[in-house]
Amino acid sequence: MLLMVLYSCVCCLVGVFGDEVKSVSVMEGDSLTLHTDIKLQRDDVIEWRFGDKGTLIARINKTANLVKINVNAFDGRFIDRLQVNNQTGNLTITNITTQHTGLYQVTSRKTPNTPYRFNVTVYAHLPIPVITTQNSSSSETSSCVLLCSVLNVRDVRDVNLSWYEGNSLLSSIGVSDLIISISLHLKCLDESYRCVVNNPISNQTQHLNITHLCQTSSDCVCCCYVSEAVIRLVLVALIVVATVAVLVYDIRSRRAEEKEEVQTSPSD
Repeated sequence: MLLMVLYSCVCCLVGVFGDEVKSVSVMEGDSLTLHTDIKLQRDDVIEWRFGDKGTLIARINKTANLVKINVNAFDGRFIDRLQVNNQTGNLTITNITTQHTGLYQVTSRKTPNTPYRFNVTVYAHLPIPVITTQNSSSSETSSCVLLCSVLNVRDVRDVNLSWYEGNSLLSSIGVSDLIISISLHLKCLDESYRCVVNNPISNQTQHLNITHLCQTSSDCVCCCYVSEAVIRLVLVALIVVATVAVLVYDIRSRRAEEKEEVQTSPSD
């Protein structure tokens, strides 16, 4: 008998709490519609609740054909933002903000033990990262230190700051209130480098602009022109190799001509 009672309790718990929670991510300022599979009936009552405590934010009473929005819930953060479809039960949040992040659930009077749950995460827009330079010189080495920073990040949840060379990830850190920049040490600069700040659904990219950096800071001069020096060195080497090749060819040609003259001259 005890086992039957325990089994019944377990079944009840599964029925109430065992349903899947759907994760939804959206950008701040967008509109979000939470869809349900509830088949509304004439005498049904649909309730939408928000937060860990399940505070009522909207109700559809099909019998009275009435839709009611709880405008006083959560300090009025849902005022002029909620729309409920009295035919489908779907809930739409317009001009959504990070304050609307949380758990949403909808229940029907006809199926009270099978709520639909949505874990909504609203991400704030990301700022464009800024690339600056710092000087890192010693008696043995001279290199440029690029510093990529993000300012005014309103929401640091799941935000990463990364350096890329082309499509190759070089380094990455998670952004926090204390960490908002990431450095990169280079011996030679080129414009294949870029800094990216991203969250799970958006990103902002800043490409390395050598001309801009060298105009605004002398720290990068030491390495901004390394590529130009290397090109010049290669050109000089090619000229030297070509000159040597021409000389060798000229010498061999002269020797061949002298040998031919010796062979064709008449004997005494």
